[in-house]
Amino acid sequence: MRHTRRVTADLPGWTHTYSGKVRDLYVPDGSAATASLGDVVLVVASDRVSAYDHVLSPGIPGKGVVLTQLSLWWFEQLADLVPNHVVSTDVPAAVAGRAMVCRRLEMFPVECVARGYLTGSGLAEYRVSRSVTGIALPDGLVDGSRLPEPIFTPATKAELGEHDENVPFETVVAQVGAEVADALRSLTLAVYGRAEAIARERGVILADTKLEFGTDPTTGAITLGDEVLTPDSSRFWPADLWHPGRAQASFDKQYVRDWLTSDASGWDRASDTPPPPLPADVVARTRDRYVEAYERLTGNPLAV
Repeated sequence: MRHTRRVTADLPGWTHTYSGKVRDLYVPDGSAATASLGDVVLVVASDRVSAYDHVLSPGIPGKGVVLTQLSLWWFEQLADLVPNHVVSTDVPAAVAGRAMVCRRLEMFPVECVARGYLTGSGLAEYRVSRSVTGIALPDGLVDGSRLPEPIFTPATKAELGEHDENVPFETVVAQVGAEVADALRSLTLAVYGRAEAIARERGVILADTKLEFGTDPTTGAITLGDEVLTPDSSRFWPADLWHPGRAQASFDKQYVRDWLTSDASGWDRASDTPPPPLPADVVARTRDRYVEAYERLTGNPLAV
């Protein structure tokens, strides 16, 4: 992955330890301000946007607020199904709205993916084998087809800059054991089922989603971590525009991907040249889609 320079905030009581494509992580610095919090991490969602393994410039204004606030809303909707890692939203003013204090989890080495519709890497696999991660599917499905029932299609966690790889359920069993693997599958499908129904009520299709779970070191409970059900980790489609057989309109960074691969960008994806800066109209349209996703799903306005 090609990296652009990441600018991180200087936050009283916290020490920066890591930056990913989108998130910056901080740990308590041992001062009185954070000493009582215990074994936690401050997760800050930036406005960075990535595509095709590049972090792009400029970012999408307010994107980090959308990711954080939508995750917090979904954690509330799912609280009776699975515990989550959020400890507090009392964060430094410089990152207010875009940060969460979270319990450290012992994360499972698997991306827990639920699919209710066929698209993306699942579609590519289906076209070859009429199956996804070893799960046989009916003939005749096309891009955007609704599956007979949601399926659990796990993936291995790739190193930074690499792509996750879809794997059969048996691989998860080998990694974490049968009991935990069954629990991860059940929880993933339960979360998808709840979220899909909520989204559908609001005129939004949840095509698929990626979840991450870990073990709470204090309670031993399987706990939902990372972000959840955002446009970065899920495919959301406007229900009124759903039309199987073609790429679907979506609430995510598709404007960015489309521009990068168009003649207008002048960028050759196969080259070693970094992508050019994003035009203002692409940034604005992408921002609008993220904000619309939040507002349609939650029913609340978002000021960013």
